[in-house]
Amino acid sequence: MTYEQFANWYDYLMSDAPYDEWCTFVEEKVAKYGKGKSLLDLGCGTGELSIRLAQKGFAVTGIDLSEHMLAVAQAKAEEIGLTIPFFQQDMRELNGFSPFDHIVCFCDSLNYLQTEKDVFETFQRVYAHLKDGGLFLFDVHSPFKIDHLFLGQGTFASNDEQVSYIWNCFPGEWKHSVEHDLTFFVKNENGTYERYDECHVQRTYEIDQYRKWLEEAGFHLLEICADFKNEPPSERSERIFFIAKK
Repeated sequence: MTYEQFANWYDYLMSDAPYDEWCTFVEEKVAKYGKGKSLLDLGCGTGELSIRLAQKGFAVTGIDLSEHMLAVAQAKAEEIGLTIPFFQQDMRELNGFSPFDHIVCFCDSLNYLQTEKDVFETFQRVYAHLKDGGLFLFDVHSPFKIDHLFLGQGTFASNDEQVSYIWNCFPGEWKHSVEHDLTFFVKNENGTYERYDECHVQRTYEIDQYRKWLEEAGFHLLEICADFKNEPPSERSERIFFIAKK
């Protein structure tokens, strides 16, 4: 996974992403369970959620593995006069920060971690970077979404005037994993199209496995809900949310 060319068109392709809903979710859960305003956005991407949270009064720091995504995020924040520190870092090796009041990880960023060890080590690093009583909020794809929606449909496509793409989904190496083969056709100023290819792998686990890792890392699990609703997940839920406290 490189995100090199994808970063340039990420916001365009993700224009329907529920960033406002994630922002509201954070505000509501912090009001209910937490306190303080310092917040770390793990896997912040192009900064869409980081910017929204900063505009709501949070003191936001963002990290991402992709320098290309971070460059887009920094430019957007500066353009609207926001000072948000963005750092290139691997969430599995999170280090060098003073503890935060809250750490969030949305837009299925955790699903890009390839192994069970990766996920557990991330939980441990998050725990170490939270203040006592600090909140960890994140979401992941459900097994149902991976196994039946991504793999059930197989191919997604869009024929847009500026950017067209073909998105093929194949079973991954592990249970509840998927390989996304992405081909983009981007229109140049002279009317020709340039092709870019990338492969993204995502993996998820059963809810009880995430619960086990959180508890082993030291967290107290406060709530599990799904699909931006304050209701327990069902068999057909697509996005699972976890709220945990240090």
